[in-house]
Amino acid sequence: MCGRLVLTLPADAMAQLFAAAPANDMPRVPNYNVCPTDPVSIVTSDEAGARKLRAMRWGFIPRWYKKATGGPLLINARAETLAEKPAFRSAARTRRGLIIATGFYEWTKDGEGGRDPWYISRADGAPLAFAAVWQDWRGQDGITQKTCAIVTTAANTPMQAIHHRMPVILDQAEWSLWLGEQGKGAATLMAPAPDDLLGWHRVSRAVNSNRACGAALIEPLPKGSEVG
Repeated sequence: MCGRLVLTLPADAMAQLFAAAPANDMPRVPNYNVCPTDPVSIVTSDEAGARKLRAMRWGFIPRWYKKATGGPLLINARAETLAEKPAFRSAARTRRGLIIATGFYEWTKDGEGGRDPWYISRADGAPLAFAAVWQDWRGQDGITQKTCAIVTTAANTPMQAIHHRMPVILDQAEWSLWLGEQGKGAATLMAPAPDDLLGWHRVSRAVNSNRACGAALIEPLPKGSEVG
């Protein structure tokens, strides 16, 4: 599961890192509380292998939805069933991308059912590249939206203490294969991340609100604090 993101990397830095031409309508950064249906930054590759950095709605809309709210909000796609689910199987073959993030949030529950947020990022401080699928969806008004979902897999051993699922995180050497630039074989990439890839810490419950913003959201909660 992955339900909130953080992105602090400027568009030009992302474009350089991923060797992608940036679009003009990139999401604002920094954003410490990217929520479902917000625009996210995603790298795609065309048939000639030319990469583009663009903005897409986080929330994949299947073609048969008559309106954007015509069914469940699909922000994640399970790796185990990606090639089988009608909503995703076509995108899994031909429309794969890399959603860029600085980090993401996950939640545990305390003894009273309160939701305690954790901020998760790469231990080495590098940006995260999540495996993603995307597609254009055309509404009844004829307007097309570009939409996407993060591919998730079973959590690695340390991550299981927080959640049983995690995003599929790809290293730089794997980007080209996932984007379809090296032919077939992307299915081999959908394993949990190495146990030492990520680090995390408790943060304030302020982030439980989708209206919360600011760099303080990812600051570690002081030791001994029970409520953020």
